[in-house]
Amino acid sequence: MVLSIVLARKTDEENSLVCITNEVPPNVIQREDDWKAFRIQGVLDFSLIGVLSKIASILADNDVSIFSVSTYNTDYILIKKENYQKAIKTLSNAGYEIIE
Repeated sequence: MVLSIVLARKTDEENSLVCITNEVPPNVIQREDDWKAFRIQGVLDFSLIGVLSKIASILADNDVSIFSVSTYNTDYILIKKENYQKAIKTLSNAGYEIIE
């Protein structure tokens, strides 16, 4: 699934929306296409420290840029489509179990 990050409207701040590319609303101001995502499996307790930071560091050390979205239950990591396989391989080599 390919995703887009869009700026839906501008106020004092911004409103960003992450959605499936073919579902981008027509009234966007800006958009960044060609992202793929994976999520951290399971519910992450708020007392856990550094889960996203560790993954981000591993990817940064291997020249993979990310955009992260955190929800109440878990974290999602978005990676540009052209770097997705590199990210998956990097995390797998670092000992993370990748379920596709």
